[in-house]
Amino acid sequence: MSIVIIIGGNERMVTRYENLCENYGCKAKVFVKEHGSIKKKMGCPDLLLMFTNTVSHKMVMNASQEAKRNKIPIVRIHRASTAALQSVLEDIKGGVIHA
Repeated sequence: MSIVIIIGGNERMVTRYENLCENYGCKAKVFVKEHGSIKKKMGCPDLLLMFTNTVSHKMVMNASQEAKRNKIPIVRIHRASTAALQSVLEDIKGGVIHA
């Protein structure tokens, strides 16, 4: 897996999210808040990950529509913690989630 897009999360945790993904051999683009159009910034990643408790409904809808249009798998996580992100990355590494 090369690129993971993370939607939501906490602003102070962006570097931690990116470092954790790097430890698993992938690059992360993190969008905590929507500044302009997400569809122009997303590109075509291998996986779209959403922290649902810290993101606006509008941002979820925009990102989901773009992911569906480009056939990008979506993983939704309720908690915006590094432990939750690590759990998903472990599942991907182990083949439980296919990205």
